[in-house]
Amino acid sequence: MVLNPGDFPDFPVSELLADLRKRKAFIDGVVVSGGEPTLDAGLPAFLRQLRELGLQIKLDTNGLLPEVIALLLEERLLDYLAIDIKTTPQRYGELHPQPVATAALQRCVELAKGADIEVEFRTTCVPQLVDSAEIDQLGELLRGARLWVLQQFIPGHSLQSDWQQHATYTPGQLEELSCRAENYVDRVQLRGI
Repeated sequence: MVLNPGDFPDFPVSELLADLRKRKAFIDGVVVSGGEPTLDAGLPAFLRQLRELGLQIKLDTNGLLPEVIALLLEERLLDYLAIDIKTTPQRYGELHPQPVATAALQRCVELAKGADIEVEFRTTCVPQLVDSAEIDQLGELLRGARLWVLQQFIPGHSLQSDWQQHATYTPGQLEELSCRAENYVDRVQLRGI
């Protein structure tokens, strides 16, 4: 779907909501992920409909549209917010073909740190993008956050063919990065090792 989204028709929201209504006895929440869900102008209206069903809502985002996050938090449309922090803001240009508004990322981080919902900041530890220096810089950005998740990079999952050959951190190296990250946030969690 990511590479050829035009090959897949949109699933009608009314059908999705009807299906969720049927499953309410078995589920208590949904995760809205992407691509990047905050790019969709219909996101707030969709989340309001999920709220009307009584479902808990988790949003996965890249954190580059703080005005959308602010609206969702203000309307209390989220129960859990997960923000991917790819690398230090100065290095985002290495990941995106267009300029990245790093001030927007920093604003979103501040909004999330002050939110009264569960929030996780998540960094996939790609050795070429995240090492101990980046952990320290990101730690300063995230200082005081409740949860920072460090994830193992899985080269085979990369959409970039040249990244599929990249090395990964050993579990011990990830533990070292985790210990370093603990200097900045309340709790660090490792995933994927």
